[in-house]
Amino acid sequence: MSASNRLGLSLSGGGYRAAAFHLGTLKKLQEMNVLEEVDIISTISGGSITGAAYCTRKNTFDEFYNDLYYGLQQKNVIKKLLLSLTFLQLILVVLAFIIPAIILLFTNYAWVSPLLIIALLIIIYKFQFQLFPASSRIEKIYDEFFFHKKTLSQLHPSPTLVIGSTNLQTARPFTFSRTWMQDSTYQFLERPIKFNAAEFPIARAVMASTCVPFAFTPITIDKQFFREPSDANRIHPALVDGGVYDNQGIHKIMQRGQYNCSIIITSDAGGGMGKELSFSNTISLLVQTVNVFMMRIKNSQMVQDVYENAATEGKQIAYLSLGWNAENSIRGFISNLEKKQVPDSVIRAHELKEEWVASPGHYTGEITNWLKERINYSSINFPTAEEKRIARTVGTNLTPLSKEQMDCLIKQASTLTEIQVKLYCPALIYHYV
Repeated sequence: MSASNRLGLSLSGGGYRAAAFHLGTLKKLQEMNVLEEVDIISTISGGSITGAAYCTRKNTFDEFYNDLYYGLQQKNVIKKLLLSLTFLQLILVVLAFIIPAIILLFTNYAWVSPLLIIALLIIIYKFQFQLFPASSRIEKIYDEFFFHKKTLSQLHPSPTLVIGSTNLQTARPFTFSRTWMQDSTYQFLERPIKFNAAEFPIARAVMASTCVPFAFTPITIDKQFFREPSDANRIHPALVDGGVYDNQGIHKIMQRGQYNCSIIITSDAGGGMGKELSFSNTISLLVQTVNVFMMRIKNSQMVQDVYENAATEGKQIAYLSLGWNAENSIRGFISNLEKKQVPDSVIRAHELKEEWVASPGHYTGEITNWLKERINYSSINFPTAEEKRIARTVGTNLTPLSKEQMDCLIKQASTLTEIQVKLYCPALIYHYV
C-alpha cells in the first residue's frame, strides 16, 4: 500500500508498563475493527515486547492477548537474571576480593585491604560487560518467556513490524523487520553494507530495542548476519535502547521512506514528570537528569512529528499518552483547531461549520457538543481518578505487574485510544466502521 493511504501504529518504550499499556491500545483497536487495517507497527523498548508478541501470534488475537496479559503478571525477567549463572559469576568475582579484604583488616596486612577494593573497582570498570553480560542472558529469558526461538523471518508479513534500537556508532536508529535490518548510515555508504535479517533472533532484536544504557550490555551484530562477512571488519554497531533516539517510535513512520504513513496512531506509555523527587546518590541524580533529556526529546518530536506534520502535510495523527486525561481530549482538539494544527481532512470528516473553524474559541460549547455526539462520547468508559493514579505509578522495570496494575493500564490506554482515534483519525472510523 502506498504511503498516501497507509496506516501506521507506533508503540513507545517503558518496560513492562509500556507492554501492558500498549496491550490496551491493541485491544481497543481490535474492538474498533481498526487493528486489522494497520500496515506498519513501529516499536521501541517495552513496546517491542508487545509488538513482536502480536506479530508472531497475529492470527489468534485472543490467544496473544491472554498470553501477554498473564505473562506480564507472572514472568519476572529481573529475578531470573539475578538467579542466573551469569549473575553468580559476577558475585563470585566480587566476593573473591571483598572477603580477603575484610579478613586482612584484622591482620598486620590491613593496608592491603583498600588496595584490593581499588583493584576490584578497576576490574569492574574495565571488564563489567565481560563479567556480567546481562544482555545476552536477558535475550535468552525473552526467548523463553515470549518468543520461543523465533527469528525475524517468522514475523507475520502483515503488518510490517519495525523494531527500533539506537546505534551508538552512528548516532542513528538501527531497525529490524521481517526482511530488513539496517542503519541508514551503512545503507548509503559508497559501498553499502547489508545484513541478513531472516535468521536474526526476534529476542535479540527486542533485547537491542530494550537495552537500557548503564544497565545492560550493548548488542553487537555477529559476522553471520552480514551479507558480506568481511564487512564485519568495516563497522562495529553497538545497539542500545531505541528510546535514546526516539522513545515514541513515531520517527520511522513519519519521515519519508519505506515506512512512511499518512494515518498514524501513537501509543505513548510515558508517565510524565512532576512527581516529588529525592536524590540520595549520584546515580539517582543521573537517572533523573537523563529523564529530563528524554522529556525534551519527546516534546521536540511531538512538535515536529505530530503538530507540524498534521498542519503542513495533512496527516491524520492520533497521539495518546498515559499521562493524559481523556476527559480533556475534546478541549485539546479545539485548542489544536485554534492553532491551525488540525488537518482539513479531519475538519471535513467531522463536518465542522466554517464559522467554528474560523473562530473556535467563540464556539467552544457548540463544537464540544457536536464532537461528543459524533464520537458517541457518552458510551466511552472513562477510568476513575484512582485507576489513573495506579496506572501512572507503575514502574518501567521488567518485573511482574499486579492484576490491578494491568487492568488500570489497559483501561487508561483503551479509553484514550478510542477517543483520540475517533477525534483525529476519522478516516478510519467513517471508512471502516
